[in-house]
Amino acid sequence: MWLPVDLRLPSGPPAALGILAFEAAAAMSKLLSLHRLLSEQDVSRLRSEAMRSPGVAYLNSTDQAFLLRLACAEVVVSLDAAAAAVARLGLRCGIDFGGVYAKLKAGAPDARLDPLVAKGLKVKAKKMERLVAATARLCSEMELLDELEAAERKLTFPRGWSRLSGPILAQPVAPLPAGDSSGADSQQQELKMQRLKVKRLKEESLWNQSYEKAVGLMARAVCAVFGRICTVFGAFVPGLPPPLPSTSTDSVQTRLSKLLNPRASKARASSGPITRRDAPSRVHPPTMSNSCPIIGLGPSGQKKTTVDWRNLLDAPASTVGGAGLDQQYANVIVSAEQLLQMEAEGRQEEASAERAEMYDMLPAKLRAAVRSKLRDWWRDPGPLDAGLAQGWKDAVDRIMAWLGPMARHTVQWQAERNMDRTRRFDAGPRVYALQTLRWSDKEKAEAAIVEVLVALSCICWYEERRRGSLRL
Repeated sequence: MWLPVDLRLPSGPPAALGILAFEAAAAMSKLLSLHRLLSEQDVSRLRSEAMRSPGVAYLNSTDQAFLLRLACAEVVVSLDAAAAAVARLGLRCGIDFGGVYAKLKAGAPDARLDPLVAKGLKVKAKKMERLVAATARLCSEMELLDELEAAERKLTFPRGWSRLSGPILAQPVAPLPAGDSSGADSQQQELKMQRLKVKRLKEESLWNQSYEKAVGLMARAVCAVFGRICTVFGAFVPGLPPPLPSTSTDSVQTRLSKLLNPRASKARASSGPITRRDAPSRVHPPTMSNSCPIIGLGPSGQKKTTVDWRNLLDAPASTVGGAGLDQQYANVIVSAEQLLQMEAEGRQEEASAERAEMYDMLPAKLRAAVRSKLRDWWRDPGPLDAGLAQGWKDAVDRIMAWLGPMARHTVQWQAERNMDRTRRFDAGPRVYALQTLRWSDKEKAEAAIVEVLVALSCICWYEERRRGSLRL
């Protein structure tokens, strides 16, 4: 007789996280990363280096208020993702953290979280780091244990039995040769030690941590990070609630707030990252001006009661990211850097292969622009000597000095948001979207890339001709 199967979850929550420890560890690592990102040192670096770098000033914007809002939106969206993971875990132990976090963002923190906010993250950050590190080790050791157990099954059962859909009956296995007995014993011992190591790591990591303790620890972290966001950005970014009472008197955060005041230090007037004119005019880009940002804020005093932070991170169509070309352009620029290094080190064969691969990555529009400029140059190449080649190299070096870091930051930014299983527990420092090509003006970025590629083509052609004359 067929009996119905009850597929509902058990009424009582499980005592420990178990397999969900990996999701909790990923959320904890994200909270730790945000905690470091809002430290005094990192915010000072954001203000003095990232927001005022020549590449950001020329390609993205010089509007400090816009850049602050962009950085704040990115941090809030990342915190929202971590808070959503905490809310999912909280439902398993009867904690509605999603509703509490919504009230916290609206400026009305729940009374139940007042003790959590007051404790802050200073004392618990070290504990979270230990739990994340132990859980990351547990993940790698469990993968190794799976490999060892799979190898043991191959020795135990005949070949081809794994394809059977039914249960595998115990069958006599042919005895191993005398010379293989020591290897089998060694494998059994290794498997036993690996199981003991996994068991120990389960005790030390989040695997055996209760839902209440894990959710409570992460809830404190979420509230502390959000309180720091309000203190650091609240005075300059509309849409944030007032700083929480427990963090409004924090002297460290007060210094950060003063540091981020756009009126404290005005941006220096500049005509652009490239101002020297000693390079040949045919390969030198036009004079660059920082006077107009791409995007600005609305009228002064206009504030919205609710802000969709995720929509603020959508790059317009006039930007490289809005056209979906930020990763492709970053790869081209990184390849150009590698080509320059190969040419400087005399690795001509590798440079030729890298050059062909780099041109294959170009969109049709850039490829046509490079060919058009090269044809114009070939009509009147002028005297081709070492001085002209050095002028090209100097021009490329000046452009790559501010374009190269933005390309590398773009690659890193994309890698951080497409984390695979080996990087999901990484709580190291991260880069902001404002440091990348995502918000760069498309026309300016393409003009700079074309100038670099044209100059590289001329440099490579000169080097090939010089080496040919030396062989003759």
